[in-house]
Amino acid sequence: MSEEIKKEDTSSKQKPEEQEIDLIELAQKVWAEKKLILKWCGVAIVIGLVVAFSIPKEYDTSVTLAPETTAKSGSGNMGALAAMAGINLNASAGEDALSPDLYPDIVSSTTFLIELFGVKVKDLDGELDPNTTLYIYLNENQKSAWWNVIISAPFKILGWFISLFKDEPIEETGLNPFMLTKEETEVAKALSNRISVSVDKKTNVTTVTVTMQDPLISATLTDTVLIKLQNYITEYRTNKARHDLAFAEQLYGEAQGKYYAAQKAYTEKLDKNLNIAKQSYKADIDRLQNEMTLAFNTYNQMAQQLQMARAKVQEITPVYTVVQPATVPLKAAKPRKAMILIGFVFLAGVASIGWILFVRDLINNWKTKTK
Repeated sequence: MSEEIKKEDTSSKQKPEEQEIDLIELAQKVWAEKKLILKWCGVAIVIGLVVAFSIPKEYDTSVTLAPETTAKSGSGNMGALAAMAGINLNASAGEDALSPDLYPDIVSSTTFLIELFGVKVKDLDGELDPNTTLYIYLNENQKSAWWNVIISAPFKILGWFISLFKDEPIEETGLNPFMLTKEETEVAKALSNRISVSVDKKTNVTTVTVTMQDPLISATLTDTVLIKLQNYITEYRTNKARHDLAFAEQLYGEAQGKYYAAQKAYTEKLDKNLNIAKQSYKADIDRLQNEMTLAFNTYNQMAQQLQMARAKVQEITPVYTVVQPATVPLKAAKPRKAMILIGFVFLAGVASIGWILFVRDLINNWKTKTK
């Protein structure tokens, strides 16, 4: 039994040494083939440069928007504690308030994107036609890598061949949001991928980022998206108040017309019968005067309600502060050429080491077995 225990101890002691020897042998084997690894990395650098310079440049423009807070002063301590925990208590401060968490869904909605189709764009170099819209720019003026053209060429040829045996679709004039064409749907999807909205749940600070292949278009479109988002939120929050205001204006107009009519009837009756002392005349005068007074009181009350309705619209209209305005970017955000080169070199290094240590030996062993 003691001899067996000694053998186990000696074998357990030899295992780490054997593993260490194996690692040294592997390192020596890799070092002996360092020229092969350098060749693979050199080829990877060339391929990486071709790929990096073939990808069109993309420019990012971001704006930061700080919305008006609607938190009550009484809940300051609770709001501070909730903010530390990442919980926002202001989202449900008002029944008609639109939660900032819905801003990304609003911007990515089909209705919002379609409203941007007709926005006229101007590139930095001035090569685009002055009447070029965002829809035309995204559909006809986008650059792509050369391999995308090669990959899509067979599908385009196949689609053209199939179209020869189909009836020509009926062309509809104008844009129908309810039934978009395939081309319009693709443009809307591409535009949605180029616009991103992020909201800080603690502070409700909203960041809008637009990515375009031209820096000037990226900046101007960011401003447009920001304005349209603000208008959408304002219209949503003031919708009920504006309807109340319109109703108050209608009642005010009706009350004003009745007051003017009663005033005119009273003055005309009074002017025509200045020297008459009949009781019936006095009764008519008193009746017209009372009607005029009643109409004036209603008119005065409607005028006050109208002013209150206007003040209500102004009160609930959200106020936004643009913390970081849009500026034309000077450097392209994509592609990241350095990261592409590092990635290709890393993959080439790993692939060459795998070839040296494993793949080449497996192929050689398979060849020797088949002979």
